[in-house]
Amino acid sequence: MVCDKFLTFNNGVKMPALGIGTWQAPEKEVEEALNLALEAGYRHIDCAPVYLNEGVIGRVLKSWIDSGKITREELFITTKLPPPALIPEAVETVLKKSLADLQLEYVDLYLIHVPFGIKFDEAKGEFIKDDGGVVPDMTTDHVAVWKSMEAVLEKGLTKSIGVSNFNMKQIQRILDNCSVQPANLQIEHHVYLQQKDLINFCKAKGITVTAYAPLGSKGIATLNKAAGVDRQLPDLMDIEEVKSIAAAHGKTPAQILLRWIIERGLSAIPKSTNPERLKQNLNIFDFKLSAEEVEKLNALDANIRVCDFAFFKGVERHPEFPFAS
Repeated sequence: MVCDKFLTFNNGVKMPALGIGTWQAPEKEVEEALNLALEAGYRHIDCAPVYLNEGVIGRVLKSWIDSGKITREELFITTKLPPPALIPEAVETVLKKSLADLQLEYVDLYLIHVPFGIKFDEAKGEFIKDDGGVVPDMTTDHVAVWKSMEAVLEKGLTKSIGVSNFNMKQIQRILDNCSVQPANLQIEHHVYLQQKDLINFCKAKGITVTAYAPLGSKGIATLNKAAGVDRQLPDLMDIEEVKSIAAAHGKTPAQILLRWIIERGLSAIPKSTNPERLKQNLNIFDFKLSAEEVEKLNALDANIRVCDFAFFKGVERHPEFPFAS
């Protein structure tokens, strides 16, 4: 079952409303999951250099395209400009590296991954650190970087450009200084973090929104623990209201959470490597939530952010840290 619901960008490009995330998926795991996902009907794949698996994703995509099982035009591939490359002169170089790894001539969407730059030691292949954690690159200039994003769009290396983890003020700065408006904003979005003002702002500006961590993220809890951050994260699948609505529809809690996002006019990119859950997550287009059910889910908003980048200690010192109070 291929997703037949799309979001249309301000440039006319169409993106499947449901995709698959690939963050924190090791090579063998992502290879198996991606093959299963493509077999199940996924065509929207969310990638990034910092996920350290674009090479294996590229091998899978090439295999499917070369075999004739799929065409490049049927796929929608997103990748991102990583934090160490948040400088104008790195935009094209880094995108071309992603294209080489993905074995593609272009991506469908290129996003600025985060609004803050981080200093990186190329020789050692690691982030530069001090006593405060990673060292922010205080020279970050969104307007200058966006001009380079527009340049790779003009060269045909990507079909659309956008941002991720940006707040309203940061997006408005780009809108005030751009020739090409962002087509998409990717943010954490789920019933406990609904970000209604930000989403309404984007809709008013003609910017589509993609929800990452739509089902929460156990991977972030693992990263937090490794970084010495002890913070209890909510289990979205164990919310009583969600379980009750799921039972009423004969669906899983995950299917309810994803359907709620799709009905809001957003796209979602849940990550799973489980064959059954991959199929279940895609099987959300044969039912609708009632107005009462939507109201119950809307009422769950608690401003609980799962991905606050606590595992990247030090980035909160950056003047462009997006979640500063």
